[in-house]
Amino acid sequence: MGQFCIELFETQTPITTTNFLNYINSDAYTNGIFHRSVPKFVIQGGGFKIVDGTTRKTLAPVNTFAPITNEFKISNTRGTVAMAKLSGNPNSATSQWFVNLADNSGPPGNLDTQNGGFTVFGHVIFDGMNVIDAIEALPPIKINLGGSQTPVPLIGFNGSEISTDNFVQINQVVVTDTTGVFSESALTFAVDIGTGEALAVKLLLIGDKPAYVFELDPASVTSLPSNPVNIATFSSGNGQLHIPSVMINASTVVKNVKMQLNDANSFQFTLLSYE
Repeated sequence: MGQFCIELFETQTPITTTNFLNYINSDAYTNGIFHRSVPKFVIQGGGFKIVDGTTRKTLAPVNTFAPITNEFKISNTRGTVAMAKLSGNPNSATSQWFVNLADNSGPPGNLDTQNGGFTVFGHVIFDGMNVIDAIEALPPIKINLGGSQTPVPLIGFNGSEISTDNFVQINQVVVTDTTGVFSESALTFAVDIGTGEALAVKLLLIGDKPAYVFELDPASVTSLPSNPVNIATFSSGNGQLHIPSVMINASTVVKNVKMQLNDANSFQFTLLSYE
């Protein structure tokens, strides 16, 4: 059905991001399926995967690690990715995660307020929501996955026997570690401003002729408790911003992005070069 990318909010939700990456590194999500679909609400994965059985492929639950502490900070708006958890227990999230198909921050979902708030730890970027919306459009069929009837999105189901080929399967998971991400005319990254303080920031593209010009979104500026390993640097002496790497689409990363501060009042930067 295509590929989609998730930008992880590692600076805002370090516990949840580390947990998610631990599952990826253990291959828990490779050959995993989307096992729950509620149109106009969420699609959910991380609970089951397709494995090789004795005579044929079969569905098995994902082996889980210990539950993690809830880190609710970011609203459950459309396209965000959050952890699923047990009802009445905010600190019960393990392997299962979901993509918000709509703004579920308030009624009727109320995901920002119920059960301690559901921790958003990333969001779908580039054109990935086209794939997510295509999964949402698949007819969900209620299946007993070991407890209760769950609405599962199926591909090519003929109404009789369900096979593993009918599940929406995640064939491969690749982690790309970059300093920043440029998506929907916004460049997000963490930066060392040279005063011993690291900030999470967003630069908005405001012009592309004759040069690319970006302006700081003041509302995006967040102080970080520590410096991430992969971080940009800003020199107040010469006004230059250096971003080691930026992901600009699902398959392209540019390196050594250099910008020049040309308006200190509004923090506008002009793109100088990249590799």
